[in-house]
Amino acid sequence: MSDAANRRLLLPAATSVVDTLTEQNILLNGPTGVIAVKTDDGVERDLTWIPETDTEAELIQRNSAAGLAIIRHSTTHIMAQAVQNLFPSARLGIGPPTAEGFYYDFLTDHNFTPDDLAVLEEEMRRIVGEGQLFRRRVLASVGAAEAEATEEPLKQELIATHPVPWRFEGDPYGDDALSYYDNLSYAGERQWTDLCRGPHVLDTKYLGVFTLTHAAAAYWRGDEKRPQLQRIYGTSFLDRKALKTYLTEREERLKRDHRKLGEQLDLFTFDEHIGKGLPLWLPNGTIVRDELEKWARETERSLGYKRVVTPQLAKEDLYFLSGHLPYYADDMYAPISIEDETYYLRPMNCPHHHMVYRARPKSYRDLPYKVGEYGTVYRFEKSGQLQGLMRTRGFTQNDAHIYCTDEQAEEQFLEVMRMHEMYYQALGITDFHMVLAVRDPENTDKYHDDEEMWQRAEAITRGAMEKSGIPFVLDVGGAAHYGPKIDFIIKSVTGREFAASTNQVDLYTPRQFGLSYKASDGTEKTPIVIHRAPLGSHERFVSFLTEQYAGAFPFWLAPEQIVVVPVTDTFDEGAQAVADELYAAGLRAEADVSDARMQAKIRTHSMRKVPVTIVVGGREIEERTASVRLRTGGSWTASLDEVKEFFLAAQRDRRLVLDLP
Repeated sequence: MSDAANRRLLLPAATSVVDTLTEQNILLNGPTGVIAVKTDDGVERDLTWIPETDTEAELIQRNSAAGLAIIRHSTTHIMAQAVQNLFPSARLGIGPPTAEGFYYDFLTDHNFTPDDLAVLEEEMRRIVGEGQLFRRRVLASVGAAEAEATEEPLKQELIATHPVPWRFEGDPYGDDALSYYDNLSYAGERQWTDLCRGPHVLDTKYLGVFTLTHAAAAYWRGDEKRPQLQRIYGTSFLDRKALKTYLTEREERLKRDHRKLGEQLDLFTFDEHIGKGLPLWLPNGTIVRDELEKWARETERSLGYKRVVTPQLAKEDLYFLSGHLPYYADDMYAPISIEDETYYLRPMNCPHHHMVYRARPKSYRDLPYKVGEYGTVYRFEKSGQLQGLMRTRGFTQNDAHIYCTDEQAEEQFLEVMRMHEMYYQALGITDFHMVLAVRDPENTDKYHDDEEMWQRAEAITRGAMEKSGIPFVLDVGGAAHYGPKIDFIIKSVTGREFAASTNQVDLYTPRQFGLSYKASDGTEKTPIVIHRAPLGSHERFVSFLTEQYAGAFPFWLAPEQIVVVPVTDTFDEGAQAVADELYAAGLRAEADVSDARMQAKIRTHSMRKVPVTIVVGGREIEERTASVRLRTGGSWTASLDEVKEFFLAAQRDRRLVLDLP
């Protein structure tokens, strides 16, 4: 049998893909078996597909990312079939594969419980055990498709808005034909059907092992004004070992979920009177973001950045100049009309910083001119896409823009790479890489047409990235309309990846804004702009760090650094005096003089992830000593002055780990 890895195959006209593969002895089963093909138009197709002309295609194996997505897509159809078998009144939404598994949305009055999911899993296994074929039917007309969806109102809406409204850029699934997928018995009888683009596996025997994980409410197409649906989540893998590993990691992720920990540790909250996606930072969470911002200010000051403060809204003229209007209007809050003028909450800080640059004439001697601001921006994300602090409608970015000459650009961009690396290593983030997004040469309509500018921007960007030594991958087609960009991707201890920041070398926008500087020869030239935000937004970065550390922040970041616990209430006054002294020295210390017993207090503060507990009794008060217990388990006793200096140094040095002195 032939191995399909990295293979392309010429598919003859008028012959199904599966027949061609079988004739050439190419495996269909096993981890490396072929599950589908991808044609040069970027579309993935079933093995039942019959090309009209001789066509070259890439073979997709079951153990590839694309292959696993197809398996998961097919599994979600089995789940939806099981739901309608057991809950016949449930109406169908959509059910795509995801990075971690799959889901399906149902219009139903029933709220699915864990017990329901267990029963549904059994029904899915029964269906798979009996065996079914996945077969595609292409409909000749919208009317024909609607005729089959008379009992499916959400499917009728999708048909009415054909071509399919959930297609997104780079989406490989199926073509734009209206099609149904029938699940057939081996005798050819239709068991279930769903409007779908595919592709799917040939047969349920090519599915993997699966489980249903949870159910939650979801709005139809992510719009809070549309019907609320019930969404059932699940996942599947090729083997039980991979599934078990995933479930173990998922359990750990749930323990570390920043939304859960944020509630427990009093970091942030949301209130319906404020609005969805607009977090309220509580005192503890504000300390974490303030410490990060202080660090960023110190770092940027050492590198010559100038701090600015700009308004959180501006007249619409600014956003027409920047191109946010009309091209980005759907992601912006609605306009505000005041005194016959129209304003918008800003979606990005860049236009404001460009106006700061323009405010005074610049010479080559002023460059590089580095403008930094923790600027708050607003973007109207759909309510169904909001996720705690990870995805919000209002967020504050570690934003800055570097205005420099052509000769300075690569070195300045390299400095930005080094800044990212420094921050991540200091925070104990060791697994990170960059993604370089460049133009798609086959689809140039979405980009500006200055070829020389594109080549120069890509050369500067790639040159700095290669010199940095930080690994990167290429994303062809992911560039912004005005230039290439890089995303820093950081990986958490639970295996999840996050886009921490986006950085760009921009030669296009400075021209749009008429930015200039006087060169050494007296001529006016246009600067290059570097967009950078190494710590991303407070919201996303704090959510990442909360999960990375499981709420147990390093000492310098911890909202509550030290709790002083008296042995008995007799020593409450002495404990308070110790806490006051530490607080006056600049440490976040407080005394616990509640009515609880000493051991109960210690347990409480351990659960709140407080890094240091100091226990004081008569001897400690009399001798000015402190009995120190670290969250990590170490302990020692020393003079109060020594203890104070030790923790002040740990805070000043931003130590990741507290070792015993």
